[in-house]
Parts: sequence; structure tokens; C-alpha cells
Amino acid sequence: MRNIRLMIKEQTPLYIFVAVLFLVGVIFGALIVSALTLDQQQDLGEYLGSFFVTVDQQVLPADTGSFWAIAVLHLKWIGLIWILGLSVIGLPGILILDFLKGVLIGFTVGTLVAQYSWHGMLFALVSVAPHNLVLIPALLVCSAAAIAFSLQMIRSRVLGQRRPSVNRPFAMYTMLSLSMALLILGVSSFETWVTPAMMRWVTPYLIFKS
Repeated sequence: MRNIRLMIKEQTPLYIFVAVLFLVGVIFGALIVSALTLDQQQDLGEYLGSFFVTVDQQVLPADTGSFWAIAVLHLKWIGLIWILGLSVIGLPGILILDFLKGVLIGFTVGTLVAQYSWHGMLFALVSVAPHNLVLIPALLVCSAAAIAFSLQMIRSRVLGQRRPSVNRPFAMYTMLSLSMALLILGVSSFETWVTPAMMRWVTPYLIFKS
């Protein structure tokens, strides 16, 4: 664990870089909402209205099947980032994934706010924000580690620089990714059993407004 903490400290500039890239994606996603046509906004409003009614009427508690569906969805991001970090050509893919994740969150929150004003912001705070406060940093940590390992591969394989064996960096990179994967399992538990209850608490306000 000490080696992993040291690795994280050394990669601080990469964390800043991927965080800025993610924030740019969030801003871009929010701007997309304002660029939608009136018909597209109306379609989104109708879809959200139906979604809120479904959430409000859902009385069955979530089961383990729901948990694994959510967990697998998040773990796919971790797994894809890890795989891209192993290849020399995977670096652009990691950056695209971070930017895309920001776009998705920015578009989601922007749509809720555009459609429902502060009620939409309240819904975003209980449905989008809680688990993403842990999920996004975990993804960014994995992304920074993947970029660092990919750069090391580029220096040793493409540029032909003499570098120490990649066995230890690979082991640390994999251990870090597995640690983030375990953290995401905990986040998925929260998203499965706690977030729906919080959403049902807020949805009556949005149904009334719609």
C-alpha cells in the first residue's frame, strides 16, 4: 500500500490533467442541452415525466440482480481503462472515456435543471451526485495510473529508452485498479439500495411540476 500511495503522489499532475478534462466534458455536456431544438427538449421532458412516474410508483426493493447490473456497468469502465493502459495506442482512448463521462454527467444534470429548474437540481443532488462523488475520483485515479503506465510503455517500447522492468509497475497498476474496483462495489451498493429511496423522496415534486 505504501508503494501505491507513493505512485499516486508521483502522478499528481496526471490527476489534475484528467480532472480538468473531465470538467471540460461536464461543461460541454451542459452546453449540448442548450443547443437542443424545442422538439428535442419536449421529447426529453416527456421521457423524464414517464421516468419520474415509474420511480414514484416503484415499491419493490432492489435485489442483488440490480446491484450486479449497476456494478458491472461501472466495472466495465474500470476494466476498459485498465486494458487501454496496457497498450501503446490506448492513451487517446483513456482521454476520450474521461471526456465522455463528463459529457454524460453534464448532459444529465443540465437536462434536469433545464426541465425542472431547482427541483431538477434537487433531483440531481440525490440521484447523480452521491455515488459519483466516489465513482468519478476512482475513475480518474485509474485513468491517471493507466496514462502513466501507457507512457512508460511508449518510452520503453516505441522510443527505445532503457527502462527498468515493467513487472513491478504493472503489478502496482493492477493492484490500484483492483482497489478502485472494490471501492466501486461499495458505491454500487449505495446506488442500488440507498439512491432509489432518495429519488422516491424527491420525485413527487417533479411529477407535480410536470
